[in-house]
Formats: sequence, structure tokens, C-alpha cells
Amino acid sequence: MARRRRAGTDPSAAPAGRGDGGARLAARDVAVGYGGRTVLDGLDVRIPSGVITTIIGPNGCGKSTLLRTLARLLRPDSGSVVLDGADIAGLRTRDVARKLGLLPQAPVAPEGLTVADLVARGRHPHQSWLRQWSSDDADVVERALAMTGVSDLAGRPVDTLSGGQRQRVWISMILAQGTDLLLLDEPTTYLDLAYAVDVLDLVDDLHEAGRTVVMVLHDLNLAARYSDNLVVMRAGRILAQGHPRDVITAELLDEAFGLRAEVIGDPVGDRPLIVPIGRAHTRPGRGGTPDPTMS
Repeated sequence: MARRRRAGTDPSAAPAGRGDGGARLAARDVAVGYGGRTVLDGLDVRIPSGVITTIIGPNGCGKSTLLRTLARLLRPDSGSVVLDGADIAGLRTRDVARKLGLLPQAPVAPEGLTVADLVARGRHPHQSWLRQWSSDDADVVERALAMTGVSDLAGRPVDTLSGGQRQRVWISMILAQGTDLLLLDEPTTYLDLAYAVDVLDLVDDLHEAGRTVVMVLHDLNLAARYSDNLVVMRAGRILAQGHPRDVITAELLDEAFGLRAEVIGDPVGDRPLIVPIGRAHTRPGRGGTPDPTMS
């Protein structure tokens, strides 16, 4: 199980950044569409500095599209994205890469590429014709490997690692960029629960070291446990944003996911715990009407 989380940080009390009211990153009235279909519809969202923000919502609601738009991989049809007070569209690609790092969903490394070589690619935004690879870059890579606990894997090909090890290596590459703003698109995808908790514990460690994190997660209970700020989406819009204690309610779960659930206190922390209620739970012997054969 995950270790007990701290009492939580109020996003409104986050350290001031250079964006909108303490936000490192913000979307202002952003609309994005594909092939005539609107995916993000006049969306406004603020990413507070110094906290873990997690984007949740049903499949197809635009979570990954929002993350890619915040990272400037997608250009809005209208509206703007602001990074540290500046319109991200006007920044050089190299400058954006020095400010934020994006881990896409299920990334794949070239066959045979070693862990050390993959992590070293994180230094690309700092290279130029005038500034070639140096001992400083090597030191940054070594620190990134150590911070994610994969130093002993440096000589291994990435494609021979377990899913949890690979995610740690990819996060190490982002750290090698030297950015303190991390965007992670479903970093626990395809991982068993124990590996998912391990990766999220690492994310929490990085946050405790001073980084701002934005991630997309499907598991609502893990999102509530590891986040200080939740952004709840449905059909390209924001339904709610705030601390999990304030956001996660039975009514919200029904509206966002069509999910019938009870929301109780997490027995190992101060976060809400979601208990889904399906038809099976009302059948005799499944927690509904007592089954007389069991007495």
C-alpha cells in the first residue's frame, strides 16, 4: 500500500509562480478540435505552483488532449496557454523544453537503447553547436538516475526492463531536462497495482523536492490519495477543480462518470475513498439483503 500521505496542501496557498495568480501554467478559454469534432470547448484551468494536480474524467473527455495542449504539442483553435506569465505560443521550443517536461502515455524507446543513453536525451534542450556535451551534463544525468533509483540499470537496454522500471527511467529522462514542471500522461498505464503505487510514490517524492506535477490518472482513489488539486472533466469541459476532499462527492461521480458510489473517509489518510456500487452489490450475499443460506 502507499505510505500515508501528508495532510495535504491547499492549492490556493501554493507558492506564487509567475503565471495567473500563482499558477505556473494556465489555459484561458481554450478550444481544440479534430476533424470537425470539438474536444476541448472553451476550457479554463489553472495549474497551481508547487502541488500535484491530477486530471480525471471518463474516457474520451479530453484529458490527454488538455495535457498535450498545455505542453504546446497541440495548438488551440482559440484561446491561449500561459506558462510562467507568457503565452506559450510565443516561446521558443527549446525554452519550453527547459521549463516543462512531458511524459506521453506508453512511450517506446528505440530497440537496444540503454537506460543511460535514453536519460541523456533529456539534455538535448541544453545542447547547441556552441555548447556540446560536457561533464556538467553527465553529472545531471547521474543525479537523475540516482533520484529515480535506476542507477544500477544504466547499462541495461530499456526494452528489457519491467513496466515499473521503464516508467522510472522515462521520468529520469524528464528530470535530466532540468525542469521543475512535470506533465505525466497516465504514468501508471498497464502497471500492476504494486508498480503503480511505486511510481506514484516516486512522483510524490519529486513533488516533495519542490516540483510541480500535472498528471492524468484513471484510478480515482489513487488520484484522490496522491493529489492536492483535482481537475474533473467531462465532454471537453471542467466540471470541478479543487482539493479532493472538496471535489469528490457522490453527486460529482454520478455527473462526471455516471457512477453510483459511496464516498467515505480513507482509513489510512485524510482523503476521500470511493466505493462503487454496482447491481451485484444489491444481490443477496453481496452486501445487500442478507442471504438466509449464510446464517
